[in-house]
Amino acid sequence: MLIKKGDTVLIIAGKDRGKKGKVLHAFPKESKVSVEGVNLLKKHVSPDKQKHQQKGKKVGQIVEFPAPVSVSNVKMLCPKCDRGTRVGKEKKVRTCKKCNQKI
Repeated sequence: MLIKKGDTVLIIAGKDRGKKGKVLHAFPKESKVSVEGVNLLKKHVSPDKQKHQQKGKKVGQIVEFPAPVSVSNVKMLCPKCDRGTRVGKEKKVRTCKKCNQKI
């Protein structure tokens, strides 16, 4: 997997197709990445006994977080040519397949 944390990517498939975002986490064993602002899910969190008390009442909350996306649904954005591109690897250096520049 040649996409790493901090890379800017373009979503090419799914409900968020066409969006751009920064990779927050990479999961190479599962071939997935978590992208900022893409594939957002809502999770209902139960109230914590000590932290969330308002006037004697316990308060829960709804947390929104980006779920992982498959690497096959993501293309890396080349910083030089600013297009979605495939990534090649030459002697431990990642390169853009369109403009042959180092990434």
